Amino acid sequence: MPQNRDISLTFVKGMSVLKAFDEDHSHMTLSDIARRTGLDPAASRRLLLTLVHLGYVRREGRVFSLTPRILVLAGSFLRGNQFGRVIQPLLNAASAELGREVILAMPEDGGALMVAQSTLRASGVTYGFTVGSRLPMFHTAVGRMLLAWGPPDESDALIAASNPEPFTSESVTDTAALSAAVQQASQAGCAVVTGEFELGVTGIAVPVGPRGSVKAVLGVQDSQVALADVETRDLVTAVLRRCAMELTQAGVF
Repeated sequence: MPQNRDISLTFVKGMSVLKAFDEDHSHMTLSDIARRTGLDPAASRRLLLTLVHLGYVRREGRVFSLTPRILVLAGSFLRGNQFGRVIQPLLNAASAELGREVILAMPEDGGALMVAQSTLRASGVTYGFTVGSRLPMFHTAVGRMLLAWGPPDESDALIAASNPEPFTSESVTDTAALSAAVQQASQAGCAVVTGEFELGVTGIAVPVGPRGSVKAVLGVQDSQVALADVETRDLVTAVLRRCAMELTQAGVF
């Protein structure tokens, strides 16, 4: 917990309550929330009732869940960063050209946060996630590209301090091997990851912005067979890189 006197610890605790809700914990009791946040039940109750009063949390008997009002906070970020006017059309154009879903991810709390996705029904294989979903940093192409294009010291420290758990039998969990894979992606300017998050699926990602201070990455995924040949992967990479350049030129990142 932060000790800075300028930081409101109550607000920090309130945010921890909001963050306790996710796709696996969308409806929880007071005891569930206290356990996930590490807060005592009395503090959890006060924070929850405050959030209910503000309209961000719904109470139904003993069960609490988020309300649609939580999207107002996300909407302010999306509108303020031109997601609807600039980013969405560019993602849709790239998706139409590739026939695959295109996503935009940003680093957040040790993972890759999905902040936008193409809306065209062009892809037979999608990520299966929505905006706001967190993807693993080590075993997805978007996560690995964020590591590869970010500050080297930070990525090295994150890998060294990690104890990666495998998602599949193909997941790389050895830290030395992960460091080598990140270095390879850095040298290539793109990341290709096969079967590490989902068996039989290949992901490709490219960075948006300058090396060392990456703010976002673009990614696609498809079956391992569909992306097996070099020509197809090169085409996907080229389209993603062009989209990344257009995002940069638009002043979004």
